[in-house]
Amino acid sequence: MADEKTGRFPDPHEFKVPPELDGWEEMYPSHYLFSKDRMDWEKRQFWYQDKIHAPEPMPPLDLIFQEAWQISLSQYTTRVFCIPPAQGIAQRMVGCYLYICAVEPPPPEVIGKKAELFQKRVFYVFDHYDELWDKWLTKFKVLGNEMKALNVPEEMPKFAPEDQVLPAPRGYYVTYELVEVFDKLVNMVFKGWQYHFEMLNLTYLAYLMFADVARKLFPGISESAIGKMVAGAYVSMFRPEEELCRLSRLATSLKGVKDVLSNNKTVPEKLLELDTTPDGRQWLEEYNKAKDPWFYVSCGSGWLHYEGSWLTQPEIPFNYIKDYIARLEKGEKIERSLDHIDKQREDIIKSYRDLIKSDEDRTTFDNAYKTVRTIYRYAEDHLFWVEHWFHTIWFGKIRDLGRIMVNRGLLEKVDDIFMFNRYEIPEMLTEIATGWALGVNIPLRSSYYKA
Repeated sequence: MADEKTGRFPDPHEFKVPPELDGWEEMYPSHYLFSKDRMDWEKRQFWYQDKIHAPEPMPPLDLIFQEAWQISLSQYTTRVFCIPPAQGIAQRMVGCYLYICAVEPPPPEVIGKKAELFQKRVFYVFDHYDELWDKWLTKFKVLGNEMKALNVPEEMPKFAPEDQVLPAPRGYYVTYELVEVFDKLVNMVFKGWQYHFEMLNLTYLAYLMFADVARKLFPGISESAIGKMVAGAYVSMFRPEEELCRLSRLATSLKGVKDVLSNNKTVPEKLLELDTTPDGRQWLEEYNKAKDPWFYVSCGSGWLHYEGSWLTQPEIPFNYIKDYIARLEKGEKIERSLDHIDKQREDIIKSYRDLIKSDEDRTTFDNAYKTVRTIYRYAEDHLFWVEHWFHTIWFGKIRDLGRIMVNRGLLEKVDDIFMFNRYEIPEMLTEIATGWALGVNIPLRSSYYKA
């Protein structure tokens, strides 16, 4: 909101939050706050609230994704692909909300040096995208499965298990595992987000280049028309819904299954009932195949722990299935018409391409379109694998750590762990490990963490 006296937006260094928020700064890392030692630089930037990635107050641990993308997005622009005039996106917290700015351009000599590297590095990716995408997806799945395989201790045992002591001491025990697993989880999140932006900035760059060509050739063309030229139909983000459609059709072909899925019982009750018949077990087998990875989908954006997923809120996909079965019973089609979507896109492209008068302009249009259609798949496909699949795995592992904290008396509820930032949690885990190592009747600072 603009300052009525000065006619400008408030200076974040002077901004006062409501008294109810006193002490909010303690929730976040100190480098996320506006500060006196960076004041001159911060005042030169234009800061605005990031309502795309963080439209609501930010739980401290959920900030890790913002931390990770700030580094990754920025480095690909400034140091890796070296987009000449561009710098990174900086972040700050004010009153529990995330604010960002596009950093001012670098000096001319830096722009010149970056331009040399840009030509060499960027267009290689455009030309080799298909093979690079296959490599990207393979290594990202490996990383996600490594995170999924991490062992979070379920409890602090009364004594170390016998097989960890005899015939030879293992040398490390649950105290080390507890601290190590969180470190690994944090490192994997940052590595995952390094992968996330591997080609994303170039994807958006290709889109901007194509949009620029389209606007020059077709003055007045709408942003919607440009988007429809580029959008794809066969992308991973739609696969969860397609799996629900498949499971719904299967249910209508198996004896008694659609009746179970259409009743008003809870999901656990439905699963138990399905397991009592051969046809029900056949459906359950396909359901379990679909769950991993396609039910690792957030019920929201994937950025916030409290949104939940189809794994933690299974009633959501089961309600969709119930609705799809009802529609199938009425003879309705439930799947998207992928071929029709593709044809619509090709028709739009042809209608605009036919308006081009010169061969030179037609070649320019064709080249820009070929590039963006090739690489834009990344913008649409990576979304499921990162913000949904990968983040869902992370949230599950963090909740496992939250259960340890509840069991040891540090927290009241499992999800309370998300109210501590990633720099505070190692201290909490170390306190649990130390208390266990010291022996019995060792007090922990439960009241401190619950306050």
